[in-house]
Amino acid sequence: MTETLSTIGEMCSQFGVTPRTLRFYESKELLTPERDGSRRLFTRRDRARLKLILRGKRFGFSLEEIRQLLELYEIGDQQMTQLARTHELAEHHLAALIAKRDELDLAIADLRDQIGQVEGLLAERQKAAE
Repeated sequence: MTETLSTIGEMCSQFGVTPRTLRFYESKELLTPERDGSRRLFTRRDRARLKLILRGKRFGFSLEEIRQLLELYEIGDQQMTQLARTHELAEHHLAALIAKRDELDLAIADLRDQIGQVEGLLAERQKAAE
């Protein structure tokens, strides 16, 4: 069975990334496309890795954390080490995201209060000017 290879254009289209992004991930050794002359051909493994990279970035993982997690796949312990480390990092990032959300909730409430106060002042001054 022949593996389906994807060109850089197909990868960009499928994942919504730029060629520059793919080349950057390759330079960081997160992706290892095959070469056909100057063409990059991405394997099923590369597609799976890119999906994980993009998900990790969305969750706030650094590229170094993502690289380390991807390397743990190769250990050969049925992904136990990789899964345990992913769980640990995910818990950490979840706590950080919740803390950021809480900070944003407070800032939003404070800003709404400030807007309400300004609206009150504007209404008072408009009434006084009439």
